[in-house]
Amino acid sequence: MGASAVSPGATGGALVALGQDGGMPEPYRVTFVCTGNICRSPMAEWVLRHHVAEEGLAVEVDSSGTGSWHVGHDADHRAVRALLDRGYRSAHTARQFEPRWFGHYDLIVALDQGHLRALRSMAPDAPARDKVRLLREFDPGTAGDLDVPDPYYGGSADFDHALRLVEAAVPGLLQEIREELEER
Repeated sequence: MGASAVSPGATGGALVALGQDGGMPEPYRVTFVCTGNICRSPMAEWVLRHHVAEEGLAVEVDSSGTGSWHVGHDADHRAVRALLDRGYRSAHTARQFEPRWFGHYDLIVALDQGHLRALRSMAPDAPARDKVRLLREFDPGTAGDLDVPDPYYGGSADFDHALRLVEAAVPGLLQEIREELEER
C-alpha cells in the first residue's frame, strides 16, 4: 500500500471520549510529525494518547513523517522500549504526511525546526500554516532550542532523552487542547 492510500486516522489514531452530555462531541484532531515516523512522532503520539485517555478528552491523536523512507514499518524498537519502560503503550505503522491532510487536523505538531519548515511549505494557505507548531513550544521550561533531537543514530539513552522532552511538553499541549475543546 502506498503512502497516498493511507488517510488521517487510518493508523488507529482515534481516541474519542464521550462528551459530558453522553453524546459524541466533535473530536479535536492532533498529529505529530517527525522525519520518518518511527521514533519521535510515535513517542509523542502515544504519550498524548495516554493522557487524553486518562482525562477522557474528545481527541484523535496520530502521527506521520515528512519522508517516505519508513512507510509501512513499525516504530523503531528503541522507541517502543522507551515507551514501554515508562508505562505507555505502543502500536504503530509509519506513514508520510500528505498536504491534503491539513484540513483534517486542528493542530499539526512538528518535532523540530526542519519539520516545521517542511510542513509550513506544504501548507495550502495561511490558516493551514498556522496549525503547525513545534512541540517544545508547549514546554514552559524550554529555554532556547525548541527541537526534540533525533535519537535514530544514537542509543537507548538518546531515545529516553527524546521521550523526556516529549513528556515535558505534553502538560502545556494538554492545556491548549482543553481550552480549544471548551471553545467548541
